[in-house]
Amino acid sequence: MISFDNTEIAFRSKNKQDLQRAYLLFKIIGAPSIVKLGKILTPLALQLHLPIKGLIKKTIFKQFCGGETINECDPAIASLHAFGIGTILDYSVEGKTKEEDFEQTTQIIIQTIEKSATDKRIPFAVFKITGIAQHHLLELVSEQIRAERKGLAVRPLTTQENEQIKAIIDRIDRICAAAATHQTRLFIDAEETWIQTAIDQWTFDMICKYNHTDCIVYNTVQMYRHDRLAFLKTEHERALAAGVKYGVKLVRGAYMEKERARAQAMGYPSPIQPDKASTDKDYDAALDFLVANRAVFSVCAGTHNENSSMYLATLLHKEQVAPNDPKFYFAQLLGMSDHISYNLSDAGYQVAKYVPFGPVHEVLPYLLRRADENTSVAGQTSRELGLIIKERARRKQLKA
Repeated sequence: MISFDNTEIAFRSKNKQDLQRAYLLFKIIGAPSIVKLGKILTPLALQLHLPIKGLIKKTIFKQFCGGETINECDPAIASLHAFGIGTILDYSVEGKTKEEDFEQTTQIIIQTIEKSATDKRIPFAVFKITGIAQHHLLELVSEQIRAERKGLAVRPLTTQENEQIKAIIDRIDRICAAAATHQTRLFIDAEETWIQTAIDQWTFDMICKYNHTDCIVYNTVQMYRHDRLAFLKTEHERALAAGVKYGVKLVRGAYMEKERARAQAMGYPSPIQPDKASTDKDYDAALDFLVANRAVFSVCAGTHNENSSMYLATLLHKEQVAPNDPKFYFAQLLGMSDHISYNLSDAGYQVAKYVPFGPVHEVLPYLLRRADENTSVAGQTSRELGLIIKERARRKQLKA
């Protein structure tokens, strides 16, 4: 029987210093005023070349990132593997806008795929299309797809837009082709609703191209959107018609506040579920649907939610699906929810951790978002802190 309260298993990879660092970090993250101030001062200090990089790298970076380069992630990969947990190398550099930067990012993503091909400790690769594409072009293509589906006229693309969009699709195709060549399963991350239409369409195009025999390309489905359960059912029909396998990374979503604010400002209905309970309900309903249709779907449940993690584990047992079935994975972020990851792995389930990497100053937006999420998600920080406190007390009692 799995218990997410078992801190001995949850923190077996952490020594006294690791637990102390995590304790202090989550204490700080639990104070919204400090996080808000840090979001302002930290980028400024780095821009002014103040000597804080070392401090960042030894604290929040060490908690949530594997290293600045692929090779620097090797200790994190080995540590996770020692407890049966895989690694998903995630190049977490954001905010690039130049074509040469997009090309460099493409090459780094392909390098993570190549590393996975020779290292079975790395079962997946991942990338964001916004890391290799201009944001406004994704919005433009999304608008055009939606208009065409409604039978509305769309303006012709300019020559420059056509060339830039072709370059985006070429980068996506090269990444997916590398994954197919090396038989590495590949997540394409979900993003904001106003650009997701293009991402969904291009991802499905790649699924049709590369998923005929094996499930290589995975779409990411955000269940905090109220239309996603219907979307999954439509994608199932499309996959059956195309005769392909369909990979799904199922998540709740990461842009809720931004989505609601934009919808309100622009006067359209919010695409987000009315409340957390509705998201939770649809997430578990999606798990039911995906497991029931596992002849087509392969699934990675990307969640920090204990109830949904337990729900899927119980569902797989009920359906007589072996815990180590390669079609079903659980995934969490490095530095968070170890009580879920390590206890699931200990029970024999397939688990992987997202291990972000990149230069400290360039992954700072990712790190600040992690701090923000832990502050804003109800109970997340207090849960992490409570488990750390419990484990420190357990170890102290053993020495008494």
